[in-house]
Amino acid sequence: MAVYYLNLPLSEEDAVKLKIGDMVYVTGPVFTCRSMLQKYVLDEGNEMTVDKSKYNMLFHTGPIMKLCEDGKYKMISCMPTSSIRFEKWTPKAIEQWGLRIILGKTSVGPASTEAMKKFKCVHIVPQSVSPNDWIDCITVEDVDRIEELGKTEATWRLQVKNLGPFVVDVDCEGNHLFDKNLDTIKTRQKEAYKKLGIDEDLKYTKLYGLPD
Repeated sequence: MAVYYLNLPLSEEDAVKLKIGDMVYVTGPVFTCRSMLQKYVLDEGNEMTVDKSKYNMLFHTGPIMKLCEDGKYKMISCMPTSSIRFEKWTPKAIEQWGLRIILGKTSVGPASTEAMKKFKCVHIVPQSVSPNDWIDCITVEDVDRIEELGKTEATWRLQVKNLGPFVVDVDCEGNHLFDKNLDTIKTRQKEAYKKLGIDEDLKYTKLYGLPD
């Protein structure tokens, strides 16, 4: 495992060198995205407002924002939401928006993995649940489409400084950290069952008569 402090926008060279299990911190411009933006742009054909030459890191989140007296927004809290929710759109987003790095919980599906291999993009996940520890690392630059999409689904353009730590869970070669870990868990489970004299086809006891 290596630790990287990455500058954004991320270059293809830096994206390719990242491997599953690596820890990363990011500095530079980031934009947020959830379902409605992807539907609005990728399905309905509306214009994407984010300049892909400057912003190539997408943050799957719906932040909590406060409008201050000076007319500027301040982030109160944020946490990555599950990227697998957006599998319908992610391959298109990677290609059309020029993405190199996506931050979200869980992981991505087969189609997104193939797009990441083809267009050299990685997926990263939080190492821990620490949303409010990140607030001091994030500055709100601007917001797009707040009237059309609402505060949560709007495109927030952010500047981040040493935001992290995050773990690379899908790399540009299509490797999945979670799949690799699951294979290890299954192997160790078999070893533990054998040591304890438990049959491998053990059926767990149902609780409270609940169905399978």
